[in-house]
Amino acid sequence: MKALITGITGFAGSHLAEYLLSLQVEVIGTVRNRSRMNHITHIEDKVRLLECELRDPFSVETLLTQEKPDYIFHLAAQSFVPTSWNSPADTIYNNVAGQLNIFETVRRYQLPTRIQIACSSEEYGHVEAHETPITEDNPLRPLSPYAVSKAAQDYLAYQYFKSYDIHTVRTRTFNHTGPRRGEQFVTSNFAKQIAEIEKGVRPPTVHVGNLQAQRDFTDVRDVVKAYWLALEKGEAGECYNIASGSCITIEQMLHMLLDMSHVSIDIVPDPARMRPSDVEILLGDTSRFEKQTGWKPQIPLEQTLHDLLQYWRERV
Repeated sequence: MKALITGITGFAGSHLAEYLLSLQVEVIGTVRNRSRMNHITHIEDKVRLLECELRDPFSVETLLTQEKPDYIFHLAAQSFVPTSWNSPADTIYNNVAGQLNIFETVRRYQLPTRIQIACSSEEYGHVEAHETPITEDNPLRPLSPYAVSKAAQDYLAYQYFKSYDIHTVRTRTFNHTGPRRGEQFVTSNFAKQIAEIEKGVRPPTVHVGNLQAQRDFTDVRDVVKAYWLALEKGEAGECYNIASGSCITIEQMLHMLLDMSHVSIDIVPDPARMRPSDVEILLGDTSRFEKQTGWKPQIPLEQTLHDLLQYWRERV
C-alpha cells in the first residue's frame, strides 16, 4: 500500500504521515523548495519526499504516473481564512488548480487511485441556529474567499466522481488543533502568547479577536485517523463531516488555556484580529461518518489544549 500526502510538511499532513507509518503504509509526500521541514524532521528518514508544484500540470503528471499511489490524501492548500481576505485570487487559484491537476492526471491515465479531499466546515458559512448540529445536507453559504475555494474543491470532487467515476471522498473537517498547529490559528496563537508570557518575553496580556464565535474542536490526531477511514471504509462520491459533535465559544477555549497557566493574564481585544464577516457557529453532526466507518474522536479537548500549550512551552 502506497499513500501520497500532499502538504505532508504541514500541520495535519505531518500527523497523518505519522499515523500511516504506524500502519506500515509506504508514505510519499509532495514538497517544494521553500517547504518548511520542521514538522517532519523526526520521520524524514521514514518517508519519501518528492518535489512537485501542484499548480503545474506537468509536475503533477510526472509524479503520479511514476509513483501510481493507491491512496492520495490531498491536504495541500492555503488554509488560513484571514489570508484569503488579503489574497482572494491566490487562495482560490492555489486551492483549486492543484486539485484539478491531480484529477486530470488520474482521469487521463485511468489510475485506480482513491482520493481524499480535505474540505472544510467553513463551506457551511452562514448557519441558522435551527440548522445545528450541521449535517452534510445543510446548504453551503460560504462567508470568506477561503470557504469559497473549499466549496469549489468539494464540488469538483463530486463532479469528477459523477463524470468519470474517480474514487473521491470529501471530508468536511470542523476546527481541529493540537501540537504543531500554525501560530496564526486561534488555539495555537493563544497558547503561544501564554507560553511567551510565562517565559517573561511579553507583557501579561493576551490579544484577542471575536471571542463569541462558537466552534467544534477535534484533536488533529483523531482527525487523521478519520482521513484514513474515509478512504478505507467511506463510500466513493460521498462527503462526511469530521467533528467532535460538541461546541464551545472561543472565549471558553481561551479560559481553558488560561486555567492551565500559573501566571495572571489579562485579555485585551484587538480590532486588527476581527474579520470582515465571521461564522457565528460551527457544530458538526458526524452520524453519517460514524455509521459508515465506526470512527469516534477519542482525545478530550482538555488534553488537546494541554498538549498544544506544552508544545509552545518547549519552543519559546
